[in-house]
Amino acid sequence: MFDLTGQVAVITGSTKGIGRAIAEEMARAGSKVVISSRKPEACEEVAAAIVKEGHEAIPIACHIGRRADCEALIAETRAKWGKIDTLICNAAINPYYGPMTNLSDEVFTKVMETNVRSNLWLANLVQPEMAARRDGTIIVVSSIGGLKGTDILGIYAISKAADMQLARNLAVEWGPDNIRVNCIAPGLVKTDFARALWEDPGLRKGSEDRTALRRIGDPEDISGAAVFLASRAGRWITGQTIVIDGGRTIA
Repeated sequence: MFDLTGQVAVITGSTKGIGRAIAEEMARAGSKVVISSRKPEACEEVAAAIVKEGHEAIPIACHIGRRADCEALIAETRAKWGKIDTLICNAAINPYYGPMTNLSDEVFTKVMETNVRSNLWLANLVQPEMAARRDGTIIVVSSIGGLKGTDILGIYAISKAADMQLARNLAVEWGPDNIRVNCIAPGLVKTDFARALWEDPGLRKGSEDRTALRRIGDPEDISGAAVFLASRAGRWITGQTIVIDGGRTIA
């Protein structure tokens, strides 16, 4: 039920962290994967590593904040492999830590456009072929930040809550065409993106003490859920947010 043989998956932000772990596990499950981030060299390095492991991967650089780049990412994937079965929107930014009273309009706009609007762009680009085929999966990597109040990650948390609602909306709109749209909401994971939250010993211990499993996550802890949602095992799941946080939100 978890076999992805014959599928094609596009994963944004897949040169490191959670995105890379998802790409690697999807490739191991049989999917052809597109490695994408802003830097071509990083995309080429990760794709080559996956190919060396015996799987299929190609690099396509994309700045998700630019619509033309998003259009090129989808077009080049289709030109190479003819279709897209799964879109995983993982790339995101968080340029500001601190109270929202000091948040500039420019940062607000940049975060919302990058973390939310780009996901809608990409989803709309793959929707026509998925609807014609009556099959497709879209996964947005959100965050438990979108489920909780925060005094330092305000605009990031708002964008991640918006991603959850985006998934619900698209799941309702596109469900009649058998397109499943879901979110994954990780807790604190040991990635470069979240380094400021786990590299400090005090912050890390505080997070671990409030987590049922008493540890922060590794990128590999998240990747299995993406394989599950993209596979036949997830074919009756849509509009959901799957929380993967070691028990942080229940403790």
